[in-house]
Amino acid sequence: MQKNLNIISKDINFFLKNYLKNQKNTELLSPMKYGLFPGGKKIRSKILIDIGKIFFVKYSKLIKIGAAVECIHAYSLIHDDLPCMDNDLIRRGKPSTHVKYGESTAVLAGNSLLTLAFEILSDKKLNINNSLKTRLIKELSLCSGHTGIAGGQFLDLDYEKKKKTIKKIVDMQIKKTGKLFSFCCFSPAIISNKNEKIIRKFKIIGDEIGLLFQIADDLIDISVSSKKVGKKTKKDKKKGKATFISLLGHKNTIIYAEKLKLRIQKKLKNYGYKSNGIIQTLEYILNRTK
Repeated sequence: MQKNLNIISKDINFFLKNYLKNQKNTELLSPMKYGLFPGGKKIRSKILIDIGKIFFVKYSKLIKIGAAVECIHAYSLIHDDLPCMDNDLIRRGKPSTHVKYGESTAVLAGNSLLTLAFEILSDKKLNINNSLKTRLIKELSLCSGHTGIAGGQFLDLDYEKKKKTIKKIVDMQIKKTGKLFSFCCFSPAIISNKNEKIIRKFKIIGDEIGLLFQIADDLIDISVSSKKVGKKTKKDKKKGKATFISLLGHKNTIIYAEKLKLRIQKKLKNYGYKSNGIIQTLEYILNRTK
């Protein structure tokens, strides 16, 4: 698994570095690169490629779409770390972007990565027809804005120190984390011109994978050291975050996550050997320690 993640990370970073070389050199490029490279584990892009194999999408196309996804992810982390948000000083084992460059520069670098994602999707280097590009851009917009990441971040902050139902927590975590995973799952189906029923099925699968990822992240927060993870841990309880753990407890959250994983696997079973990659990734998500 780690070998596959390393290959995907190398290929996406190679594409992004070359893409940025052709950009006009501005003062924001340095903080943009700082927030983008070397990047995290690339699990979202791994899922994109796993699902792409089910629909026989070319790897080169998936790498370009994955690059756009990683730009969105990097933007969201830069903003998430800001003092007005979660106020995290460390990200991926180094000072957060706002610590290194200042708050205003971090905001603008994040904004620039957000728009860079859509530039990549609209570029002629992504060799798909324009109607499919337009659909991808619209869908990624929905996953990133007030109906997705931004909306989920708002709820995450709003729910602090408040007791929320499991339904509310699921909705918040799917928006904050699940929607970008969802895009990674259904975009290969869009590119392959699959019908709306199949696209809808993979949207839901992606939401659930993102939820599984967030639950695993919350479990890591209470059980793994900051040094190992590369960011501050044990902060959710201190901030009064609304999580599965705060509502169900540690043991019941693990049980919930295992049931969720099995439910996702059952939905993928019909795809036989073609789903081996994504099933292995699900195991990795739940068993990871950073």
